[in-house]
Amino acid sequence: MAEIRPFAAIRPAADKVDRIAALPYDVYTKREAIEEVSDNEDSFLRIDKPEINFLAGAGDDIYEKAGEIFLEMCRDGRFIQDESKCFYIYELTMNGHVQTGLVALVSSDDYEKGVIKRHENTLEAKELDRVRHIRALGAESGLVYLAYSGAEELTHIMSESKLYAENSTGDASLLYDFTRPDGVRHRVFRIDDESLIEKIKAIIKDVESLYICDGHHRAAAAVRNAMELKKEGRFGDETGYFPAALFPASELRIMDYNRVVKMDDDMDPDELLVYLMDKCSICPVMEFGGFKERESSDPREAIDKKHHDFLESTVRPDKKGQFSLYIDGRWYRCEFKEKPESDPAGSIDTARLQNDILSPIFGIDDPRNDERIDFIGGIKGIEEVERLVDEGEYDAGFIMYPTKIRELMAVADAKELMPPKSTWFEPKLLSGLFIHKL
Repeated sequence: MAEIRPFAAIRPAADKVDRIAALPYDVYTKREAIEEVSDNEDSFLRIDKPEINFLAGAGDDIYEKAGEIFLEMCRDGRFIQDESKCFYIYELTMNGHVQTGLVALVSSDDYEKGVIKRHENTLEAKELDRVRHIRALGAESGLVYLAYSGAEELTHIMSESKLYAENSTGDASLLYDFTRPDGVRHRVFRIDDESLIEKIKAIIKDVESLYICDGHHRAAAAVRNAMELKKEGRFGDETGYFPAALFPASELRIMDYNRVVKMDDDMDPDELLVYLMDKCSICPVMEFGGFKERESSDPREAIDKKHHDFLESTVRPDKKGQFSLYIDGRWYRCEFKEKPESDPAGSIDTARLQNDILSPIFGIDDPRNDERIDFIGGIKGIEEVERLVDEGEYDAGFIMYPTKIRELMAVADAKELMPPKSTWFEPKLLSGLFIHKL
């Protein structure tokens, strides 16, 4: 049984929301974040990733700076706070696909008891970073991304609430409706009717498990902070709760999470293919009648589109157990010969690639920390993997078949860990939209 609570969110003023709301801090490198805020001093990234306010490292000053900026934005009206405790509906639309979630407070006790299920270990340093951030703001600013199954009645309530707000001529509960430069549309609705709030709470009580999709460190930091505050005798009514967005698993989309690797100097492409043949069936992929024939009298745009279509229709794996390899200017479709392992984590394609290929052939035993490998989210396209290999930054690229949400849930149910970098959820939830003041 899961417990949720409404809360009075601190959130952007309506006329500032498209400038304030930002992708999560861990999506960006420091350089990328600095570029993102260069012409937007309202961006929540200045609070969420406060090191970007300093040219060099500034120790604990970065957290103090985050708190100062947050307080300033609250004082000057860029942030406002709802007067009553509410639930919020958060709708995201990307390329015609719509997913709708409920924003609420979830329980630290549920996290510790395993009602909120994890599939990833957390690092203490990253937890402590977010704890310091929470303490500096006196608030939790990032949503934990959760999935649930069943509870169709909640999906119906959210649909009805959106429909009512869209057709209301009075003070409707549609708070925000904006589209970011990446083309993702974000809409937020408020539910403040007490009887409906109680009904939603009762529905969620019948949900056995909530699954973390993204935000393991944010969740762990919130729980750690609550425990510390309790020891300090500062445990308030909402201290043991943290903000999350709950989405029906059936609406979520996971993109491929791809790999690029460097080979040892004594390994050549043909040798790699020989090694792979022991584990996989391999078929070379021809493009435009030959390997990577790009020269044409067509305009550049036409050639690029033709190549993109080729990558999507021919190179992209179309079922579990398949992956594509790019090396030496050539694409190969590969498929594992052996059946997957029976345990949930070991059967995931990224685990099979790691255990059967990356570790024994490339010697990459610790993919989280090995500098010879990097991970490319599917949102960047197959072209990005191809570019990194063509430009010599890496020697080979692997395009994976996307992990399914049911695989993630099976791993969490079995109390196992997902292989590193196995899921890339899109669209991303924005930070700064729903801030929980402690």
